[in-house]
Amino acid sequence: MIHPGNWLRPHDLLLERYGPQHWWPGETPFEVMVGAVLTQNTAWSNVEKAIANLKRTERLGCRAILALPEAELAELIRPAGYFNVKARRLQALCRFLEQNGAADAPESLGRSETQDAVRRALLTINGVGEETADSILLYALDRPSFVVDAYTRRIFTRLGWLAGGETYAEIQSLFEYNLKRDLTLFNEYHALIVRLGKDHCRPKPRCADCPLQAICPSST
Repeated sequence: MIHPGNWLRPHDLLLERYGPQHWWPGETPFEVMVGAVLTQNTAWSNVEKAIANLKRTERLGCRAILALPEAELAELIRPAGYFNVKARRLQALCRFLEQNGAADAPESLGRSETQDAVRRALLTINGVGEETADSILLYALDRPSFVVDAYTRRIFTRLGWLAGGETYAEIQSLFEYNLKRDLTLFNEYHALIVRLGKDHCRPKPRCADCPLQAICPSST
């Protein structure tokens, strides 16, 4: 059993090395939501190109996206990959916002509801899984929901803090139980995990000069 205090140690080491990450890279809550859908199975640089297309054509809005024929929307977001599937998912998200009275102010979604209720509702949207729902909660709606991604699983398995076969919910529960439930902390921790996953803890790890080298038994 890892001592509860230790779950903050990786965050502190990463923050010391990298500094604040200023996440999520989106100008508005709606842009964050769109990015959370578009970033599925692609690099963020591709998402930026797709969002730039939506901005250039003045289509980066809930009602504007709903007004577009699906094929036209797919063409605009082509750089993000899987563009036909993602066009359907984006419109499903926008319909959900419209049906819940949040088309004009997406950040108001579920303001009077519990976080769990909003999360359950988000998970009913076509193409929105746990990671996407939690990204929307954390970065667009300012709800402290810890985001778990492939980097999280890889890094903490190598640290020996996960066995490797845990479910998304089990990993999320470990973080949320062992950390203060704090919006800023969850935001920064996830961003730092992504940074480490890209810079050092790749499928073939680059352990030299890794910020977590001192506490990682897998370090070579």
